[in-house]
Amino acid sequence: MMELLDLLNAPPREFTPIPFWFLNGDLTHAEIRRQMKEFCDHGVYGAVLHPRMGLSNRIGYLSREYFSYIRTALETAAELDMRIVLYDEGMYPSGSAGGFIVKENPDWASRGIGLVSNLEPGDRVLCETEKGFLVERFSGGTIRGVHFGEDDGEENAPKSADILNPDAVKRFIALTHEAYYREFSEYFGNTVIGFFTDEPSILGRNVKGLMPWTMDIDRIFTASGGKLAGLTGLFTGEENADTLLYHRLILEREGEVYYASLSRWCEAHRIALMGHPHQSDDIEVQRYFHTPGQDLVFRWVSPEKGGTECMDSVMGKCSADAARLMGRRRNSNECFGACNRNGNPWHFTGEDMKWYIDWLAVRGVNLFIPHAFYYSLEGQRSQERPPDVGPGSIWWPHYKCWADYMARMSCLMTDADLRADTAVLCRNRDMKPEAVKPLFESQRGFQYLPESVWPECEEKDGTLICREKAYRAVIGPDDQFSSVSHKLETAEPDILCDPPQPALRCARFIRAGRDCWLLVNEGETDIDADAALPTDAPMAQYDLWNGKAYRLNAKQENRKTAFRLQLARRESLLLYACESAEEWEALPEKKEAQALCADFQLAETDGENYRKRYTASLPRQTGDCALTLNAEEMAELYVNGAFCGVSFWSPHRFLIPDGMLNRDNNELRLIVTGSPANKYGKPVLYGMT
Repeated sequence: MMELLDLLNAPPREFTPIPFWFLNGDLTHAEIRRQMKEFCDHGVYGAVLHPRMGLSNRIGYLSREYFSYIRTALETAAELDMRIVLYDEGMYPSGSAGGFIVKENPDWASRGIGLVSNLEPGDRVLCETEKGFLVERFSGGTIRGVHFGEDDGEENAPKSADILNPDAVKRFIALTHEAYYREFSEYFGNTVIGFFTDEPSILGRNVKGLMPWTMDIDRIFTASGGKLAGLTGLFTGEENADTLLYHRLILEREGEVYYASLSRWCEAHRIALMGHPHQSDDIEVQRYFHTPGQDLVFRWVSPEKGGTECMDSVMGKCSADAARLMGRRRNSNECFGACNRNGNPWHFTGEDMKWYIDWLAVRGVNLFIPHAFYYSLEGQRSQERPPDVGPGSIWWPHYKCWADYMARMSCLMTDADLRADTAVLCRNRDMKPEAVKPLFESQRGFQYLPESVWPECEEKDGTLICREKAYRAVIGPDDQFSSVSHKLETAEPDILCDPPQPALRCARFIRAGRDCWLLVNEGETDIDADAALPTDAPMAQYDLWNGKAYRLNAKQENRKTAFRLQLARRESLLLYACESAEEWEALPEKKEAQALCADFQLAETDGENYRKRYTASLPRQTGDCALTLNAEEMAELYVNGAFCGVSFWSPHRFLIPDGMLNRDNNELRLIVTGSPANKYGKPVLYGMT
């Protein structure tokens, strides 16, 4: 138990969040050092060095001047024992070296295939059909650049490169990866732990009416038995043998030419290929990543939409299950980017961030890459994919609470041996969110098995064996593995609840030799239910936000542990098995503090900083007290002039220890800080409600 508790109470630095750090201003060496030291002071011991829109025009991407600032960042990181991930593009999607690839050789520009009625200059006709001409043409795609004037639709937006072309990819590696290594080889494998590739796109951005293509792939297609005329189905929605072959060949080409090339380079240079593919359900190319990853942005999933409803709802399991299959310790998510509410820039709340962290962790994500910490918020930089979720946020003074929580969750879910009774058979970009929703809602553990591993699977005694893991049930095509049950009820729930709790998420696993259950309330109301775990071991509970362990008062009989599960909105809880009754008895009992009511009155409004100060007086109090109140957004409580705590979501709950309270009169001061949307976006209400 102490090994597990030691890990959770003080997670090693390797589990730190590693945020995108937008290098988006007029960089100076002194400011780089200052900000990195500030990161460490707030519990953040890593960063992705991300050249970003707003970089000063005097600093050319990949120039000597540019590399001088990267060197300062690496030198500072080494001094502070931080870990750095390099970013392979300027800005994104990856693969074009800031447009240098196409400038050097226009034939290396992105290509597509289209079904057209009229030919354009430069079109290469692949075949003529009843529905039109099937042509290969340059896609005209672009990437977002690092300087103003290089964004989507702007004249200087860099041209995207053909990442299916081996020569173009080889040149991309030479211009980018080799240049970084030439400049900073002494940091590779120690301070530098990875290279981040960001949603590489075959066509580039802002392309309509085309599908991915590359020069001469038509020869491979026809040699494989494909008929070019059948590819009209790509544009009419008619799936056929030719469209299926097309998708397989494009996926293989992308994997072999782009991802495998980067993966081999990173491995040869003692670092990890990190980042994420283009789409949330791109699971097959995850095999090339040393740290598989995905990208949670634009509120694709959210508390109000739910976490199980769409294609993007699979991304957490996509990266985590891919990592488990490959034996990778870590998998990542670039999270929170542009996840503001109602299209209001900067309206991203603490309760939102808590929901997203828990949503990812319970699905197995164990490396958080917050999007983003901004080097500069000057001028229009503040509106470039906001919000800043680090130094520019209202919770930055208390960011160590968040950093510690993400580190604790990352530590918990690393080296965790997942219990999963169900195998979900999937194909790339077809991960069946509608089929796994009932598994989530009934707390049944499952593991995705992508099509590439199906040949390794073996049916034995009514179970499916894949890479030494056994599954009692299968979800997927009925003609696959027919001896294994395709019924949901075959798999035992990881926790039984009465009444059922569809908003409860559960991950069961072994960590540090202990049987563990991570429980997350993904809903908008508190959970209160009778619960039972399939074990008769004495159980402990661990408050993951506050980092405290307690006994779990439960009844063990018939190889079950029954208890009352009470899990508040936005709450997570770890349950783990004790090895003996003595171990259980050594833990403290969780005692309910005395509920406290206070009549707060508004004392001051600071409109410039969007803060409201409230005061209240209390008579004599004895014992620990709990104060609950409603306020938008961040609340800080002071008791008799001393800081008592901070809360980031409503209802705000503060524990006031007996030692902070006087025996006669007590003065409470509450400071409520409103959303940065009031400064950078559209005004929103703040204060007590």
